[in-house]
Amino acid sequence: MNDDLGLFTDPETREERAARGRSDAAARRAKRRRKRTILWVVVALVLTGGGVGAYYGYRTLSGIGSYDDFAGAGEADVVVEVKDGDLVTTIATTLKDQGVVASSRAFTEAGANDARVTAIQPGFYLMKTKMSGEAAVARMVDPASKVVPLEVKGGYVLHDITAPDGKVTPGVLSRLSEASCVELGGAKQCVSPQELRDAAENTDPAALGIPDWAAPDVAAAPKENRLEGLIVPGLYHLKPGANAVELLSSVIATSLGRLQGYGIPSGAGKTGFRPYEVLVIASLIEKEGLTKDFGKISRVIYSRLATPQKLELDSTVNYKLDRPIITTSDEDREKSGPYNTYQVQGLPPTPIGSPGREAITAAITPEDGPWMYFVKCQKDGTSCFTNTYDEHRAVSKKAQEEGVF
Repeated sequence: MNDDLGLFTDPETREERAARGRSDAAARRAKRRRKRTILWVVVALVLTGGGVGAYYGYRTLSGIGSYDDFAGAGEADVVVEVKDGDLVTTIATTLKDQGVVASSRAFTEAGANDARVTAIQPGFYLMKTKMSGEAAVARMVDPASKVVPLEVKGGYVLHDITAPDGKVTPGVLSRLSEASCVELGGAKQCVSPQELRDAAENTDPAALGIPDWAAPDVAAAPKENRLEGLIVPGLYHLKPGANAVELLSSVIATSLGRLQGYGIPSGAGKTGFRPYEVLVIASLIEKEGLTKDFGKISRVIYSRLATPQKLELDSTVNYKLDRPIITTSDEDREKSGPYNTYQVQGLPPTPIGSPGREAITAAITPEDGPWMYFVKCQKDGTSCFTNTYDEHRAVSKKAQEEGVF
């Protein structure tokens, strides 16, 4: 007998299989419709009120909202840096990588409704390892957690200066020492002013990051003055625990970036002077007058250098004497030395302080004019500019009679 008759022994006919396929497809379509319905219900809840809870509830049920998180306020001290331009997600990743939080989500979720999180500023922050997301957010937005930066203002000099009344004004190195202080692991750490002085005077300039355009002048300068003017005004974020060389290198690197933005070395060519010399000129401008007079002071300096005529600036004499006063005595002006511009032709060997953006701009683009002399002629510090020495003497006499100096 033909075995082909066995083909008709299958318990499920073709018609039955087709019906089953149609049923399965219908079931799949129904399942998709249910998912879409749930999603639209969630969206509706979000738009009509108690939606935040519904949204987070949906995320939790679906597994989207799960993330690792530590419990408590943390354990060991750790320093975290927030860089300029960091987003909240970048900060969260940094905290995760340094063991502050268990996951970046722990931080972003805890700070989702805190506007202060999006306003976190660049700098260094004292944090703890193994903090909960909530604790990490609270600490990051607490001003006490941020390491106070070093602030340098226009005209600051490296070393402390003493006024005639005995009052001491801290120099950049003393301020840098104070800003370096931080408490880690229960112990206060500071880099002393002497450590910073030793590093400034004796470290290989290349190791400090001194650029090629300044290297020859720095190498030839008096050791105690060789970094003068290379730390321009602004805020400097210091890494806690860094040593003296690391601190100076970091500050100088930041300063050089600012100088490039101000036009040094790129803009120096138009002056006919080297970039370092333009920096020296800018420091003289910074010390000699008010911002509104910078352009004219710059012109006087360039005119005298071109004549050539001695600069005869009291600021250069007082720089070496560490005195923050306007005038000098006959005895002061008779002393020899490379910073005495009454005795030496040309520029001093280094800047005489920290020049700011406005002074550097004036040094690169001096104001046009015939002036050869200037003197402070008003009590608010305003200068008067003259073309001849006789005019200068008359203005100076009037200013003295009026008690300007």
